[in-house]
Amino acid sequence: MEQADAPQPQEPRRAHRRIEVVPNPEDLTRVACDLITAAAMISIARRGAFRIALAGGSTPRPVYQRLAQDPDIDWRRWHFFWSDERCVPPDHPESNYRMVKEALLDHLATPPGLVVRMPGELEPEQAAAIYEQNVRELVPAKFQGPGGRPPRFDLILLGMGKDGHTASLFPHTPALNETRRLVVANPVPQLQTTRLTFTYPLINEARRVLFLVSGAGKAATLREVLTGPYDPQRLPSQGVHPHDGQLIWLVDQAAFSLIDAEMGDDPIA
Repeated sequence: MEQADAPQPQEPRRAHRRIEVVPNPEDLTRVACDLITAAAMISIARRGAFRIALAGGSTPRPVYQRLAQDPDIDWRRWHFFWSDERCVPPDHPESNYRMVKEALLDHLATPPGLVVRMPGELEPEQAAAIYEQNVRELVPAKFQGPGGRPPRFDLILLGMGKDGHTASLFPHTPALNETRRLVVANPVPQLQTTRLTFTYPLINEARRVLFLVSGAGKAATLREVLTGPYDPQRLPSQGVHPHDGQLIWLVDQAAFSLIDAEMGDDPIA
């Protein structure tokens, strides 16, 4: 008797996904800053503060450097968090916090309203639990009270690795299956390490998620993520789909080079 094939995961309905292609990394930096500051203006006008979770990696660094030079930003209204972190002290060369501090925070004349880093120097499970509690206390949910939704960031900034990972949600790692916790210590055997990371329940609650992807080295993976079969266990970036928020993929032409510009109903700017 033949065994039935295992059911394939179904891709959630794609709400408000936008793909914006720019010519080069410099334009990506400029447009990213425009999108971030526009989101900040809306959030501050409506809720009095802008709660943003930052990404590590090389692509967002020039974005942070450019934002630091903007004289019109009222940093007192910005609340900074991180979507993932290495399990290292804050002054370690691999620390995502240190990168943002050197690129952005150290250059601000006015301190931000709030800076909440992931305590990577602590034991990973303890660090994740502490950070989840901080997020729950400092980031309001859409609906308060028992049975309410998770905290809702105004913007979560993400990157995508060549293996399709985002934040520290790596292929075939335990955090991909998390349905309740918002921040976890995620073992990553392929890197022989553990990372602190937001989980899908928190990421997909955001009002806006902005992916930044640059370079020809990521073109093949980006094509799979955007146009291939839905398999977030293999390509974790596919698991990002805000429930009732906006998802923007901001990519440069080199990263987009293997994708047909006609992608169904997805608008391409």
